[in-house]
Amino acid sequence: MEAENRQLKTLVVGATENSSRYAYLAAKMLHEHGVEFVPIGIKKGQLFGKEIVDLSEKPKLEGVHTITLYIGPAHQAEWIEYLISLKPQRIIFNPGTENPEFFKKAKAANIEVLPACTLVMLSTGQY
Repeated sequence: MEAENRQLKTLVVGATENSSRYAYLAAKMLHEHGVEFVPIGIKKGQLFGKEIVDLSEKPKLEGVHTITLYIGPAHQAEWIEYLISLKPQRIIFNPGTENPEFFKKAKAANIEVLPACTLVMLSTGQY
């Protein structure tokens, strides 16, 4: 199963070192499940040996399978086109991140849209 999970390279958008935040918990659980992940956000720091990538630089990232979103709709507009340009197979809109405009643009780009919870998906084997 671990080799299979490694192929699900996941971008954790809104990554933070703050252990009380769901983005932190998702990165921790992805790490524990052997899923390759890239933490990306506007705050500097490290998560489980990985440097948090600066979202504001809109870095070129290859091979992203899944984007798991932890930034609310009010802060998504400037990142929508960038995230879609990474060509993920799916975007998980965690509770509180749902955005009909983003849904529509992602679906138009043939990206699967999942209003779901990464933590629940991982803990129930649905990831």
